[in-house]
Amino acid sequence: MYTEIEAKLKVESHDEIKNKLIELDAEFIGEQLQDDILFDAADESLSKSDSCLRLRKQVMNGQTKYILTYKGAKEKSNLKKRREIETEVSNGDSVKELLSALGYVKRLIVEKTRSFWKLGGCEVALDTLKLLGYFVEIEGPDEKVINDVQKSLGLENVQNISKSYASLISEKLHQECNK
Repeated sequence: MYTEIEAKLKVESHDEIKNKLIELDAEFIGEQLQDDILFDAADESLSKSDSCLRLRKQVMNGQTKYILTYKGAKEKSNLKKRREIETEVSNGDSVKELLSALGYVKRLIVEKTRSFWKLGGCEVALDTLKLLGYFVEIEGPDEKVINDVQKSLGLENVQNISKSYASLISEKLHQECNK
């Protein structure tokens, strides 16, 4: 069983962070376009249990991959910590059809551009989302390593966000509809 541990940080821009990554000799992995389709049961039992079922279409260097992911409820932690099960699948359309046949419905699509780096034993993702702006995600083996990377990037005073992008987008859309 894999447990995802990450810090998610809202930032005004990626410019200073990219410069800091370069200065720290971080390894640039590449840039991806990601479309995440989030599914739930008709009774919303996944979201009600703070769980998630996602099909990600990931395009990097002209290559397209599909990854099916289940994320369990968040654990008590200073960072975002939850069980994660992932598997790469060869046909995204077939997976959508399969999930639909099992009673799952599409709830939300999250589109983002992600720039991937490796630094200090962590993956650092610089995410840009149309509705939400700029974020940094630092995923690593434990809280100490993640906190060290966060500090080395000059982000130690930025508050961690425990909500998913899907939750943040849903809240934003709700606010927009109520204006």
